Order: sequence, then structure tokens, then C-alpha cells
Amino acid sequence: MGTEIGRVRGLGSAGHGAQHWWHHKLTAGSNFLLLVWLLTSIAMLPSYDHGTVRLWLHSAWVAVPMVLFIASVFYHFRLGLQIVIEDYAHKESRFVLTVLVTVFTFATAGTAIFSILKVAFGATA
Repeated sequence: MGTEIGRVRGLGSAGHGAQHWWHHKLTAGSNFLLLVWLLTSIAMLPSYDHGTVRLWLHSAWVAVPMVLFIASVFYHFRLGLQIVIEDYAHKESRFVLTVLVTVFTFATAGTAIFSILKVAFGATA
């Protein structure tokens, strides 16, 4: 179970304590709240054609929560995969897998956020 001082400070075997767990729980809560907002907001749209959804996403009151939702979901995704990698990957591949997951997460989240901002600022395809 570690040293006495480690238990007092709340540090786990990895040395960073409950911070990772806390971030995972906070992102899970924010994901839930933002998903409820998203589903409610979409349900209140008058129609679901391309023009209506584009006009809806053009609003700052929609674009900002959507960007926050994307950021929270992808950070939560990365935290979860980091746990899986730490638990099941061999020491030789652990670092490489962690870097690959981080790069993949930033690339896909960046693409999603760019797409939201492109629609929000009115750029055409």
C-alpha cells in the first residue's frame, strides 16, 4: 500500500494521487450536463434540415457549449484510454501508446472544434 507518508499525502503508486480520478469524474459530470443541453436544444429545433441546423450552430449561445462539449468529451476519452494503457500495456509500449492516444485525441478534437468554429463564424464550404 505504499509508504506512510504516501498514504498521508494521498499519493497512489503513480505519484499523482487522486487528480486523474477527479478529472475523470468532473469530465463525466460535464459531459452529462452538456449532453442534456445538446439533446434538449436539438429537440427544440423547428426542423432538422441543413439550413436550420447551420443557423442554430451559427449562434454563440450554441457554438460555445458545443466547443466545451467536444473538449470535455475528448479529454474524458484520453483519460479513460490512459487508464487502460497503464493497466494493460507492457512497459516497452506504454509510452508510445500514450503519445499516440494523445496525438490522436488532439487531432480529432481540433478537427471537430475547427468545424464548429467554421460554421459558427459563417464560413462557407
